Amino acid sequence: MIHINMFSSADKVAGQGVGSAYLELIRLLRERLSDQFEVTINHWGQADVTHYHTIDPQFFLSTFSKKRGRKIGYVHFLPETIEGSLKLPGFAKKVFYAYMIKFYKRMDHLVVVNPSFISKIMAYGIPREKISYIPNFVSPEAFPNRDGAAKKALRQQYQVPADRFVVFGSGQVQQRKGVDDFVKLAQQNPQVQFIWAGGFSFGKMTDGYDRFKKIIDNPPANLRFTGIVQRVEIADYLNLADLFFLPSYDELFPMSVLEAFSCGTPVLLRNLTLYEAIIAGAYAGADDLAGFNVALQQFATDPDFYERYRQLAVKTAHEYSPEHLAAIWSDFYQQQADR
Repeated sequence: MIHINMFSSADKVAGQGVGSAYLELIRLLRERLSDQFEVTINHWGQADVTHYHTIDPQFFLSTFSKKRGRKIGYVHFLPETIEGSLKLPGFAKKVFYAYMIKFYKRMDHLVVVNPSFISKIMAYGIPREKISYIPNFVSPEAFPNRDGAAKKALRQQYQVPADRFVVFGSGQVQQRKGVDDFVKLAQQNPQVQFIWAGGFSFGKMTDGYDRFKKIIDNPPANLRFTGIVQRVEIADYLNLADLFFLPSYDELFPMSVLEAFSCGTPVLLRNLTLYEAIIAGAYAGADDLAGFNVALQQFATDPDFYERYRQLAVKTAHEYSPEHLAAIWSDFYQQQADR
């Protein structure tokens, strides 16, 4: 039995994809691989493998202990992905970015959720052989694809009109997530109901906080901001929605998109190069607000177009299933423990 200790504070700040990915991995190990691995969380004793999910300073200090065993770092962000998320003074930003890379360099091995980031990590002087790609995944039990009757009942429960086309988005309210385009698309389509689940996970440190706070306090009549909600509510909104829309400018491997796929909800995204390596062809893409508007009209009026992307969502969900990823994580941890 291999002892894996997880160091993480990812679930302490609500509304983050990092926290969702962490919880999914814990669930997978405990439900599917409990005969192979003993899993502890924030345990300061001996372990065969220590998996770092967040880069807290106290966790960095722990890397100097021989009790940690093989040290694995999960790369959920890089300096370039923080831009547009947090508003930090120039000096503080420089120190934080340097610390982040130093933390990653303390690891024996790194795991990325998108292969396009391997070259970016190597640019910081980390050898290729110390980096592995393992994608995110979502449990169908947590994000089920409900039938028509259940979807109708959810609309009634959440007071969403039964006869309106519903567009749903989720994530932190910040500039990087493309919330501005989400709001503008709502303004251009008053006949469509828009819902955004998420808030300011980092409070006033969020880039653009003052401007977005004004929008949330006085949104268009057809746009609802729910604030930060539990994952079970995200699953409900995805099931009652007709379309998931994430106009983000930068992502690693958005858990929110996998959650939409799992619920069988078609997906509309901004065209980003990083998506090509992981979900190419599984979503409708556009480059700007005009393109998003064209795609929305097609989803709302063309049943064949809509059904095509609904089926692609279901198909892609199977490709990123816990069954498939359990085998990958099992092999990875076994190999690391043997080194």
